[in-house]
Amino acid sequence: MARKPLSTEQVKALHDGLVIPAQPLAITEERKLDETHQRALTRYYIAAGAGGVAVGVHSTQFEIREPQYNLYEPVLKLAAEEVDNAKLDRPFIKVAGVCGPTPQALNEAGIAVRLGYDAALVSMGGLKDWSEEQHLERIRAVAELIPVIGFYLQPSVGGRIFSFDFWRQLADIDGVVAIKMAPFNRYQTIDVVRAVCYSSRRDEIALYTGNDDNIVTDLLTTYRFNVDGQTVEKKIVGGLLGHWCVWTKKAVELLEEVKQVRNDAVLSADWLTRNIDVTETNAAFFDPANNFAGCIPGIHEVLRRQGLLKGIWCLNPHEVLSPGQSEEIDRMYRDYPHLNDDDFVKANLSDWLK
Repeated sequence: MARKPLSTEQVKALHDGLVIPAQPLAITEERKLDETHQRALTRYYIAAGAGGVAVGVHSTQFEIREPQYNLYEPVLKLAAEEVDNAKLDRPFIKVAGVCGPTPQALNEAGIAVRLGYDAALVSMGGLKDWSEEQHLERIRAVAELIPVIGFYLQPSVGGRIFSFDFWRQLADIDGVVAIKMAPFNRYQTIDVVRAVCYSSRRDEIALYTGNDDNIVTDLLTTYRFNVDGQTVEKKIVGGLLGHWCVWTKKAVELLEEVKQVRNDAVLSADWLTRNIDVTETNAAFFDPANNFAGCIPGIHEVLRRQGLLKGIWCLNPHEVLSPGQSEEIDRMYRDYPHLNDDDFVKANLSDWLK
């Protein structure tokens, strides 16, 4: 099966920068798929102006792959149907989360291709005893089936540190179209950007932030390196973020604002303050105070308050809000009212739930 490349329009949009929410999972109290609200989430992201959606990723809960739930394909299918039904007149990229050892990853990539997905976000979590070369071979195998978005997962949620040379080789793989960085570490973020700049494919790879603690600054920063005597620059152009699966319309507006100024020689210091505003909301949603234990229930709680989810249930019954997390979300609504899109959701919710 030959890889279907992204369209010219999709490539242009990917490199210009997109908001790609990492989609949560809507379930009932009985932990069954809530198809109505699952579809409503995709409709919300489309209406909010997102340029793609990532499904089957961490925010969608890795447990969807467990045999007792078997929800990986059904959830991907619902999102694909909603994107197709929207008949959009703008580029939109459907991203499937792919994980596990190579046979599992290839099986998931095959499902994604069959359902019309455009790219695979390939997680390297859970394979801690693998060598870097084994990881690269796995990426090469998946990239033969579907365009790949590489993923640097932060060590604090099951990821690991990879070397500069690893990212340099990954950037050279034909079919890698983007890399999402979520190491929550400036040193490791720089490793990835510099490695891409050293690759002959650097202009073919778009960089996306997953650093929820530094979203705005990531989007405004130009990275500059000396590569064999030549100055090479690279920007992080958009975000593939669990954080952007809530208050999505405001995230789209934020990115559009960034695009207006990101090439300016002088930036207002107000952007640094706005970066902290966004980071603090992320702290409430993602619960770093408790090693991210409440990250999925946290985003569920925001969506529940808006009516986009019925409850905050997770497939793992032990995943619940941390003590004080709900009060922190209350504080985000109080202190940063300009960052929520409740009015937009309220005006359209009934249509999305039809």
